[in-house]
Amino acid sequence: MTETKPAAMWGGRFDEPPADLFKRFNDSLPIDWQMVQHDIAASIAWAQEIQAVGVLTEDECQRITAGLREVAEHAASLPCAPIESGLEDVHTWVEHELVQRLGDLGKKLHTGRSRNDLVSTDFRLWTRECIQLSLAELADLRRSLIDIAAKHSADPMPAYTHLQPAQPVTIGHWALAYEAMLARDSARLADALDRVNECPLGCGALAGTAYDIDRHRLARNLGFARPSSNSLDAASDRDFALETLAVFAACAIHLSRLAEDMIIYNSAEFALVKLSDKVTTGSSLMPQKKNPDALELIRGKCGRISSAHNQLLILLKAQPLAYNKDNQEDKAALFDAANELSMCLRVATLVIDTTTFDLDRCRQRAAAGYANATELADYLVAKGVPFREAHEVAGKAVRAGLAEAKPLEDLAIDSLRAIHPSIDEDVYEVLTIEATLNKRSAFGGTSPDRVHEAVAIAQKRLEAEVREVESHKGLTRQ
Repeated sequence: MTETKPAAMWGGRFDEPPADLFKRFNDSLPIDWQMVQHDIAASIAWAQEIQAVGVLTEDECQRITAGLREVAEHAASLPCAPIESGLEDVHTWVEHELVQRLGDLGKKLHTGRSRNDLVSTDFRLWTRECIQLSLAELADLRRSLIDIAAKHSADPMPAYTHLQPAQPVTIGHWALAYEAMLARDSARLADALDRVNECPLGCGALAGTAYDIDRHRLARNLGFARPSSNSLDAASDRDFALETLAVFAACAIHLSRLAEDMIIYNSAEFALVKLSDKVTTGSSLMPQKKNPDALELIRGKCGRISSAHNQLLILLKAQPLAYNKDNQEDKAALFDAANELSMCLRVATLVIDTTTFDLDRCRQRAAAGYANATELADYLVAKGVPFREAHEVAGKAVRAGLAEAKPLEDLAIDSLRAIHPSIDEDVYEVLTIEATLNKRSAFGGTSPDRVHEAVAIAQKRLEAEVREVESHKGLTRQ
């Protein structure tokens, strides 16, 4: 292999090379290096297409394909982006490496294409893989939450509004609430994948290619569902990245809410859960501390992931058609957000898998704070009392309990009858936690039977989605 001096793809029109400062400002190899294997895959597919229209002979196509595979192996062996090469971007690096191996034949590869359609294709290939990996990581976390729900389908815990005790629910119902959020994230990602999965290659710089290639076949060969329909749009379209980041932002918010719940529940004041040593840290000064750092980092990274979506929105704002160099900044936003979300999903799964619930404490707190006041109101409604009146009576009963420092179920029947004559001895049956939970038996409710059914539904739904994700093999996240 004969080494030649790296050259820009566009230098013929220029008398002078770019200034060193501008070159550092302009070069993107450290960022877009993540797409090197995707660039090579797109280049192999392109070589096959330009052979089909006579630009390359069969032998030339085979030699270029073999050369590109050598470049792919070399790229995989490098520990990081080869910035010492002085090359501008990943596309230039791949072409330079190919020319080193094949000489002038390597220079034929770029016939009929532009970096505009190539980078968009690479970026879509990367994003498609990223979504598939994110779906798999979401599935792992959802499965862990479903396991919690199955294990604790009948165990009570307090639920809150305004962070005040509201009504008892089961631990399983709580876990399935977060699984439902993440299931929506999975559905949104799967939906976004359909719009990611179209191929811009063959659109050229913006007007299309001058060679009569079969873009439908090219799209199929790269695993895309279809080619992009408008070359002018395809050259600068980043909606697919914007949509993916929107889903990542929503998912990050859900993870942040989960983290916040568990931080609160782990606190000494609540003490509903116990976090494992595997996901906590200590204090350099206070020996007694066990800090929920994994959860706090998840909560903190939510802002970083969400801001990436806003970053791309602002980047795309007011860009005229077609490609503009602004879009060199698009990949950093998605690459960073994808990496951070991946870590958050995997750490959240570890946290859920290693957390234990203090069932006695959960039951105790579920019964505290007059969380069964609504049951008293419903009891009176069943006796024929209008709900608004029943609501007021229940409030007065709470006041009586506070005055006597007793929960509703410990108030004497005479005290309750003094508040309303319709209250009888059978009221105590409806004020238990079990009665409160069992009564919430409408679809979507917290009764143990409903939670058990919901677990089965969630498991079935998840496994159907997992089978789709597992159809894409060989995907790994660094």
